[in-house]
Amino acid sequence: MKNDKEKEINKNQLEGRNAVLELLRSGRDIEKIIIQKGNAEGTIRRILAMAKEQGVVVQEVVKQKLDDMSQTKNHQGIIALVPEHDYAEVSDILKRAEEKGEKPFIVILDNITDPHNLGAVIRTAECAGAHGVIIPKRRSVGLTAVVGKTSAGAIEYMPVARVTNISKTIDDLKKAGIWVACADMGGDDYFDASLDGAIAIVIGSEGDGVSRLVKEKCDFVVSMPMYGKISSLNASVAAGLLMYEVVRQRHYK
Repeated sequence: MKNDKEKEINKNQLEGRNAVLELLRSGRDIEKIIIQKGNAEGTIRRILAMAKEQGVVVQEVVKQKLDDMSQTKNHQGIIALVPEHDYAEVSDILKRAEEKGEKPFIVILDNITDPHNLGAVIRTAECAGAHGVIIPKRRSVGLTAVVGKTSAGAIEYMPVARVTNISKTIDDLKKAGIWVACADMGGDDYFDASLDGAIAIVIGSEGDGVSRLVKEKCDFVVSMPMYGKISSLNASVAAGLLMYEVVRQRHYK
């Protein structure tokens, strides 16, 4: 039988001050907030006040306890234990765009296995006004503690759908009138592409890029011009550039 320490480590958790602050703001259920003893200044003080107002249980522990629990190894003196994070449906993402009276703006990630990349993409997607992120169920990282911390709390606001088949999902999106742009080598410069309509942008892994089958399903391919000696960008950086080109074309063109 597992001891209490093992049970706590295996629970879903969010780590870091910004992540926990946004968690409280989002209104999501929280099982418990664990803070480091003697660390009740600045953002931690605000978190404690909000936790008290919302009736959330707060436990003080020594730093070593948090170090043992931490999955990110950078907990900043606070960890929140939460129920398992629910994934959205693709239909929820489309409904979100409809309710806002906006053309759908979706980010699709193909084979992203680095939780820092996923967290960074979710954070940028939320800032850029995207309506949702789609990831595959296989060969992809899920919504882990590292993803939550890297997203700086954006994981609480950005719907993430996990689908069995990215290619089929792209077909369904195209039937719904959404154009699908693939970010990969050999495409047109991304700032020359038309991205201001209903759009889904597909980002692949740094090593292999977008898989062949997924790429073939996309309407067109866009590339970032490279002027240095390195021929590719970090996946989350490429996603950020494309997302903000969508923003530019929608709002400043």
